[in-house]
Amino acid sequence: MIADAALERLYAGDPASALAMLDAAAATDTLDPALLVATGIVQLANRCPERALPALRSAVALGETAPTTLLNLALAELQAGDAARAFQLMESLELHLPEWEETPLRLAEAFRAAERMQEAERAYGRVLDINPQRESALLGLAGLLLMRGEHETARELLLRCCGIAPHRADAWDTLGFALRATGDVSLAESAFARAHELAPHVLQYALHRVEAAHASGNEEGLLAWLDVAVQADPLNPVLSAARGIVLEHLGRPAEAADALEAATALAPEACLPACLLGEVLARSNRLKAAEVALRRGIELAPDNAELRNTLATVLFRMHRHAEARSELLTSLERNGERTNELCNLANVTACLGLQDEGVALARRAIELAPDAVLPRRALCSTLSYRDGTTGAELLAALRDSSDRLPREHPAAFANRPDPERPLVLGLLSGSLRVHPVGWLTVAGFETLDPAMFSVICLAQSAADDWIARRFRSLAREWHDVDTLGDAALAAKAHALGIDVLIDLGGYGESARMPACAYRMAPVQVKWVGMQNHSSGLAEMDWILTDRWETPPALAHLYSERLLSLPDGYVCYSPPPYAPDGAPLPASSQGYITFGCFNNLAKITPRVIATWSGILRRLPDSRLVLKAHQFADADTARRVLAEFATHGVHPARLELRGPSGHRTFIGQYNDIDIVLDPFPYSGGLTTCEALWMGVPTVTMPGETFASRHSVSHLSNAGLGDWVAADIAGYADLAVAKVSDIDALATLRSGLRARVKASPLCDAPRFGRILGAVLRYAWRDWCAGRRSVGRA
Repeated sequence: MIADAALERLYAGDPASALAMLDAAAATDTLDPALLVATGIVQLANRCPERALPALRSAVALGETAPTTLLNLALAELQAGDAARAFQLMESLELHLPEWEETPLRLAEAFRAAERMQEAERAYGRVLDINPQRESALLGLAGLLLMRGEHETARELLLRCCGIAPHRADAWDTLGFALRATGDVSLAESAFARAHELAPHVLQYALHRVEAAHASGNEEGLLAWLDVAVQADPLNPVLSAARGIVLEHLGRPAEAADALEAATALAPEACLPACLLGEVLARSNRLKAAEVALRRGIELAPDNAELRNTLATVLFRMHRHAEARSELLTSLERNGERTNELCNLANVTACLGLQDEGVALARRAIELAPDAVLPRRALCSTLSYRDGTTGAELLAALRDSSDRLPREHPAAFANRPDPERPLVLGLLSGSLRVHPVGWLTVAGFETLDPAMFSVICLAQSAADDWIARRFRSLAREWHDVDTLGDAALAAKAHALGIDVLIDLGGYGESARMPACAYRMAPVQVKWVGMQNHSSGLAEMDWILTDRWETPPALAHLYSERLLSLPDGYVCYSPPPYAPDGAPLPASSQGYITFGCFNNLAKITPRVIATWSGILRRLPDSRLVLKAHQFADADTARRVLAEFATHGVHPARLELRGPSGHRTFIGQYNDIDIVLDPFPYSGGLTTCEALWMGVPTVTMPGETFASRHSVSHLSNAGLGDWVAADIAGYADLAVAKVSDIDALATLRSGLRARVKASPLCDAPRFGRILGAVLRYAWRDWCAGRRSVGRA
């Protein structure tokens, strides 16, 4: 009787009271099999197999061999980690009692937990042979069938399950997935809605409902329902969280964050609302607030790999690379290797100047997910920084990545193939703002002939700064595309009638170039924006370049055709707040100060060795390095130590951390000559240095990324600052400092020279840009092409 009463308390949700009753009874009777069995069951429920096993084994030894006792013993063995013994006990029990459905059901669940899916399917099948209406078996088998793509069969099982057990929210939720997989989007939304109604405090069900409404285009209707529901039940965090996600999908991020803030306040101990809030804030570029929310989530769930990965991404975007790396390493230590974390770790590791290690991590991610796109994108990114990467190697990696993108081309375009008519240009980017993309392209678009070109901006993660406002002013239309998938984005471009699509993002942050695989426009062109080399994308028809960036001898290293401009391939917009240039520092200091204000990712071991050699040849010279990464003391110490191994004392180096842009550009007044990194040269930084009167010594290679500086220098008439090899690079740096007077004269007139050069001549650039885009359009009209080149 005590055993029965204890089990009743367990099933009523009071295991502590049940255990207390059993412990008190055991004090006077340690050999009662019923008490031992009840103790084992309660300890199993408490997930204490070390206490459940002795009780159940003792009960069996005392002759208690009822099927339920033997099954509970098997489950205790399984919970204790002896799977072989557990499976042996259950298989023996099923053999002796073939008509008892409970054993194959528990066996199926154990097989599934062990990822022995075929055996689990067969066990679920045996349950249904005995009892075709056993709801747990219907649901379990349907879940396995969904996992291996048998969606129609799974749907039929789930319809039966929901008919038998209409109260089960998990059955309706799984049915929603099956209906969505079979294309019944509206019915899927109804199934998810039913699951949410049955379990209104389960956030996952509500989020599945939101996803289904998004897929069916019914988010406005769901928002109206949620508005009413929140008013009726204002203390339900699930409703507020679901409402927040719907608002974000509808392009109302500020309201979305407010709703999710409410959800986290209502459920302060719940991890998921904090995670959702952090993700929405991150996508809204409210990075500091995102960090706070995500750290709160990690406090609640320290082993949550997704949370740590998202936090690392936020820290990375705030240029806190060492902290991001630490979070990712912690996640890998706690949770093992996961593809997304390895990809992010590869990128952040390369950004800390550990390029070879970054490439190795990307290759490891490919091993884990050989068919996925993301690891290959990480490899392309890290390879471009690594010393020794050839143009052919990088092109092969880019093609390999792009070939794995999902793609579908329209049968034909409705664009009228008139070679001389006004054209609609589409600008696709997440960087139409204060960003290298903005600094190097906006003036060119502003000076296009408005009678012949109109611009539509397809913006991801849109900003509101002064360059973003310039883009908005020049655009005929502006569309935020954050909520659109790649296929939907391509369909939108088709509906807008875009003739020439210009990608300004590549595979960088907030970039949408993968949508170009769906052939967004008759003509697709790659321009500035993570342009480390070719796109490798079969559907990208052209790349905007120039004779210095891509000489004819290197054309075979590109998958695109070359739209080669006669001057440089960009038009630099100097900041109006740039301070005046200062006299040559060496004239008053008596020694040369070299500098490099590029990302640490570009500073390879060979760059450090080469710069050290220059400093040794000029024993009074100094070197100033400025990068976000130097805000981290350990990173700064490591870089100083690397120079020390080449005989350069730390006192000869100054490592500067981040600053505002006005301060950043003003610090070129401390520099006599810029030393360009390789193989990834300076781009915008070279233009900024030139504007401040500081020339750059550079050494181009085969890749597009290695040739930015040679383009900008040559475009400004400074081709004599370009070296052919490392020895020539070092000799050129030493030679240029040998005539201080000539260097001072060059500095004093360099801003005027750059301003008058094609590098900053926006009207000239606009005419040339219009001419080459017209050339690409005429080419399409001549061939009346409607799909991308193979």
